[in-house]
Amino acid sequence: MHEPADAVEMRAALLRLRRATGLPVAFGGLLHDARRLRIAELSGAATSALRGLAICAGNGLGGKSIALSRPCAVTDYRSARHISHEYDAAVATEGLRSVLAVPVVVRRKVRGVLYGALREPMAIGERTFDAAMAAARDVEQALVVRDEVQRLLAAAREPVAGLGAWEEVREAHGELRALAPRIVDQALRETLLSVCGRLATAAGGPPREHAVALTPRELDVLACVAAGSTNAATAERLGLQPETVKGYLRAAMRKLGAHTRGEAVAASRRAGLLP
Repeated sequence: MHEPADAVEMRAALLRLRRATGLPVAFGGLLHDARRLRIAELSGAATSALRGLAICAGNGLGGKSIALSRPCAVTDYRSARHISHEYDAAVATEGLRSVLAVPVVVRRKVRGVLYGALREPMAIGERTFDAAMAAARDVEQALVVRDEVQRLLAAAREPVAGLGAWEEVREAHGELRALAPRIVDQALRETLLSVCGRLATAAGGPPREHAVALTPRELDVLACVAAGSTNAATAERLGLQPETVKGYLRAAMRKLGAHTRGEAVAASRRAGLLP
């Protein structure tokens, strides 16, 4: 059974936060509606008191961070005057004193909160804030990628009609191929690649019986080339070095018996490897 992507991404971000800041406890979660977050992941916690806690916008430190859409911190949670205290019992059970909360913001909307905490009342320094904000940005980028994948998948499933629509399909195919390696959620990644396969064969029927076997990265590069990307743009899009892109392209051209980039794209389409 595949683990939910939310859990994987959040757990990884909390580990990075702890390692980068030295804070012994980190926890967090994503919003499930515009004003409510549920703490789903704990790292370094001694109890389960915080797990499942529902945080409402405006309430407590995390709720304040959600409402203001900015990082917030307290030196001593239980005596802090500038937050409400609905969650004092859970915080006290875990023994937390100094706490920071950093919002995960995507397109100006708060999508989650990362917390870091000490069990002593100590001021949290600027370097710790910066490291926590960097961890939140990692989650933000993961959510941006997932949102884009879902948008492209929805577009790819729309009926195709006309030459202009096929150009959109080809562009979507290239973007999906480029995003696939960045998807943490295995189930979503497999769905994405399955849709890519259907898009590739939809234009000209099923692939030939003895179609050329390209590696996933060779196909990723060709998909970018088919969308009009230069080697430099392809490298940036796929997170590779330009020389690595050239190597993949040369290998694909050799397998396809092509002498130019255009011939390679045309041969890939005839083989049902690209739409």
